Amino acid sequence: MGRRKKIVQECERLMDDPENIRNIAIAAHVDHGKTTLTDNLLAGAGMISDETAGEQLAMDTEEDEQERGITIDAANVSMTHEYEDQNHLINLIDTPGHVDFGGDVTRAMRAVDGALVVVDAVEGAMPQTETVLRQALREGVKPTLFINKVDRLISELQEGPEEMQERLLAVIRDVNELIRGMTEDMDDIDDWTVSVEEGTVGFGSALYKWGVSMPSMQRTGMDFAEIMELERADKRQELHERTPLSDVVLDMVCEHFPNPVNAQPRRIPRIWRGDAESDLADSMRLVDEDGEVVLMVTDIAMDPHAGEVASGRVFSGTLEKGQELYVSGTAGKNRVQSVGVYMGGEREEVEEVPAGNIAAVTGLKDAIAGSTVSSVEMTPFETIEHISEPVITKSVEAKNMDDLPKLIETLRQVSKEDPTIQIEINEETGEHLISGQGELHLEVITQRIEKNQGIPVNTGEPIVVYREQPQEASDQVEGISPNRHNRFYISIEPMTDDLVETIQLGEASMDMPEQDRREALQEAGMDKDTSQNVEHMHGTNILIDDTKGIQHLNETMELVIEGLEEALDNGPLANEPVQGTLIRLHDARLHEDTIHRGPAQVIPATRNALHKALIDGRIKMLEPMQDVRIDVPNDHMGAASGEIQGRRGRVDDMYQEGDLMVVEGIAPVGEMIGFASDIRSATEGRASWNTENAGFEVMSDSLQRDKIMEIRERKGMKLELPPSIDYI
Repeated sequence: MGRRKKIVQECERLMDDPENIRNIAIAAHVDHGKTTLTDNLLAGAGMISDETAGEQLAMDTEEDEQERGITIDAANVSMTHEYEDQNHLINLIDTPGHVDFGGDVTRAMRAVDGALVVVDAVEGAMPQTETVLRQALREGVKPTLFINKVDRLISELQEGPEEMQERLLAVIRDVNELIRGMTEDMDDIDDWTVSVEEGTVGFGSALYKWGVSMPSMQRTGMDFAEIMELERADKRQELHERTPLSDVVLDMVCEHFPNPVNAQPRRIPRIWRGDAESDLADSMRLVDEDGEVVLMVTDIAMDPHAGEVASGRVFSGTLEKGQELYVSGTAGKNRVQSVGVYMGGEREEVEEVPAGNIAAVTGLKDAIAGSTVSSVEMTPFETIEHISEPVITKSVEAKNMDDLPKLIETLRQVSKEDPTIQIEINEETGEHLISGQGELHLEVITQRIEKNQGIPVNTGEPIVVYREQPQEASDQVEGISPNRHNRFYISIEPMTDDLVETIQLGEASMDMPEQDRREALQEAGMDKDTSQNVEHMHGTNILIDDTKGIQHLNETMELVIEGLEEALDNGPLANEPVQGTLIRLHDARLHEDTIHRGPAQVIPATRNALHKALIDGRIKMLEPMQDVRIDVPNDHMGAASGEIQGRRGRVDDMYQEGDLMVVEGIAPVGEMIGFASDIRSATEGRASWNTENAGFEVMSDSLQRDKIMEIRERKGMKLELPPSIDYI
């Protein structure tokens, strides 16, 4: 029997014992060594050879991941590890570190109970470290810390024991500060800070395959002085043999991460708003393998042989081939064709997957990433809220018209697999717009369409996504229907940042029980009366119904909302989406006869009224911004800060870190296109940098008119603004 087969059988045997299961994700900033570390763990579990671990990058299963040297897709693997004479099943997800693929990290966190956060000892906690920690803690996932690349402190930076200790303690301090700040308002989490003494911090070198933690030092009798001696004497193989990284990390996983039995009672109330007293809630809290099947799909991937594979966490029941299951938000049932577990790039089929595990399922054709799949109809899980939204768009068209149907099919598939991508399909012109998190995100998607699907495509220049937002409250505005029989009275006001953020994070939505929504909105600063009259939410905009006893309004409200949504999706300045607007419907006069208040009357009336109110509220263009951090040698610092300032950016901070200068600033996304090649040539290739999406800011007044005209021209709109927009 092959080694792999043995591992699969052992995994199957351990699946039924949730006490000894650990579901974990490895998360970190880009290039801090997650995938190299995962290789070590796979080698430790006997799944790849010890010699190639660290170079094989077994979890980067796609060709473009190996070529670019970065993880693009989250990859799952199941392995076993013996800890204190007990074999454990570890389901691990290796997540991407690049900001453009943050959606994969968010979705992975829904499937796991623990996150191993990896930080580079030289660079310390970076912007994306903070983001992945926030993603984990928001999902109720417990962190531990592994400080990687310690070998660089010893051999490259030649640091002595005291300097090194100070640096490592600073990293732990920074990470704990982030954890404390993010968990102070969370009632269901006690102290989740990490500590060397407790064994929730590990150190080591994923490249040279050695690692230590306080418990491992006590077990092997090795101390830091001896480690430094062996590292300096180039005896890394001996170091690896005496204190292998995989043992240290996997022991930490088994000891300090919660098993599903401990985790699910805490996590279910956080991610599911159904009836807490129901049998289904009990079954999920107790990880009951005999209960109703409940699977939360966190990832969809295409397998050339098996078709669509949905993977996710089984919270209750046991998944088996042939089951007929409901998929939230769709009619009818889907039939499970196979169930399995992932072994890196390979999927191994098994007979069944019980509660508490991560499963890979085929046959769920209606599922998308974020679907709830169950054997009975149920309240779906909370939607997975992605922290950033698409900021850049590209047009894609097939070079050959014959490929058009195949391209449309592929694009639909792409939006199923990655909900952070937005796709607009225009079947008339054959031009389709893909919006994503950044240039690299879109580049990878279009490259995969060409390579994997064999469809040659033409892509347009990247287009930045803008927003429109009112700057002040408007007067009451009247909207009259074309037949002059219906009138609507509307006013608008800008919402506070706290309210917008509450909606973006999904803490207030129309899917929630009304009482919970009211409380969340009041907590974010909305007054009590207003929160009781919320009629509808669209994006980050809220409609308040302040009317009193108007006849026929109930049956007309759906059309009112449709008109308002049209107006919000296409703002009055340049047809860009409107955000952060509170709309009040004060009064309405409606014709008694249904035929005179149909869609053709109500929709234009409310749409025009809202546009007039937005203009009265001095609506302006907002542009997406990015935080930029550049690490660069001293003599190239001027060139690096010049690159930010030359892009309408501002430099907020400069400081020394080790032998490098760090330049931190913020710049508009529209100006950052092509930044990669410019910064390389400006600093002779010596700079490393990263960007984080930083939301939207009002564009400066001097640029408003030019930008609006540029967008209107691109969209084929009239080039003169309505005379009422005289403030731009």
